[in-house]
Amino acid sequence: MTTATLGRADATHSQPGALAAAVKTWFAVAFAGQMIFLLYIVAFYGRTASRGDFAAWNKILASGHVPGDTANNAALIGHIFIAAFITLAGPLQLMPSVRARFPTFHRWNGRLYLLTSVIASIAGLFLIWTGKPSGSFLQHVAISINALLIMAAAWFTVRHAMRRQLGAHRRWALRLFLLVSGSWFFRVGLMFWIAINGGPAGFDPNTFRGPALEAISFLQYLLPLAILELVFRARDSDSPVLRIATAGTVFLMTAAMALGILVASKGMWLPLIVR
Repeated sequence: MTTATLGRADATHSQPGALAAAVKTWFAVAFAGQMIFLLYIVAFYGRTASRGDFAAWNKILASGHVPGDTANNAALIGHIFIAAFITLAGPLQLMPSVRARFPTFHRWNGRLYLLTSVIASIAGLFLIWTGKPSGSFLQHVAISINALLIMAAAWFTVRHAMRRQLGAHRRWALRLFLLVSGSWFFRVGLMFWIAINGGPAGFDPNTFRGPALEAISFLQYLLPLAILELVFRARDSDSPVLRIATAGTVFLMTAAMALGILVASKGMWLPLIVR
């Protein structure tokens, strides 16, 4: 799952104790992890771009900067720096306190978030199918489905907002946030997988292909969406058993996410932030 108000689809409902605690814990961990990721984007890509060292990106990205390929490079640069914006804007958009205290900011931040999310999805599709990305065909299909789902979720989010159907609007905004965070979930999920296996398992780290990566490519958005729907059901249900079971599931996924964030931060993000 991913950020602030994950279970708060309708402001008129309060979350039962255990479920509320699980959601808040999940958000705190996710928010911290995404802010570390944001620092990494700004520190590494911003620093290297400021000095014109785009070749450094190719040490991190399998399909990076290509000298002379203006279209690819423009899509890549836009994709990266839009990612920085949406990583910050998404959590802010979902925070009830921000929405209540700064409604004008909430509206404009939401509009920019929607627009940039769609632009990033289009740029991602362009890079996947016209560039030379690593990974298998199935991985590319999974990423493409994620991009198309982002566009669909953005449309439903706007549609319900325009109709003043705020409960439905917030649920679709949460789905959108999880979909937009797919690439972050992929990194965290991959690091979790490597940590529990003591190293790469089920894929070739040189070619970046294998069944494990294909599975994570789909799970990066399908699993968070499934858990979000479970949270919605639990909040709407009168069953204490369902609420407790859902809370336990969220706590379990939070622990797995925390491990993935820890490994990703230590092995990938922090070394490039402090360099």
